[in-house]
Amino acid sequence: MVLIFNAGQSERFRAVIGAFIGLMLVLTTAKYLGELNGLDEWLMASLGASALLVFALPGSPMAQPWAVIAGNTLSALVGISVLHVVGEPLLAMPLAASISILGMFVLRCLHPPAAAVSLIVVLGNVMHYRYAFFPVMIDSALLILAGAAYGNLTGKRYPNRPN
Repeated sequence: MVLIFNAGQSERFRAVIGAFIGLMLVLTTAKYLGELNGLDEWLMASLGASALLVFALPGSPMAQPWAVIAGNTLSALVGISVLHVVGEPLLAMPLAASISILGMFVLRCLHPPAAAVSLIVVLGNVMHYRYAFFPVMIDSALLILAGAAYGNLTGKRYPNRPN
């Protein structure tokens, strides 16, 4: 895996343009889907951090589809569940993040931005489990599709295939 700090100018440019195009496609599609369903929540705030991994470090295990989609979705579900049980945000935030990390270890879907998803849920007082599926799971899946398409177009293999 080539770290982005050691990457040449063309690789950095490829990652930045990919993240821009990918996020524009995902956000436009998610906004449209939200309007179609009459939902105000169509954006997952940590999507930018997920895009960094998918477009700048596509070889990382933490940028692979299972990690991105399952990690983000699991963390949203955990955050919502913790919020239903623990009313105090000061306790709910670290509890949600730590349980999310544990769940990602168990399911082998470590994705650092996902820990933030659980915090975002608690901070935003998101009580509906629907949020875990739209926007979180759908946005994550759309980002993976955009990353795979962009990778194919630019000759950068994504996702990684197991050996």
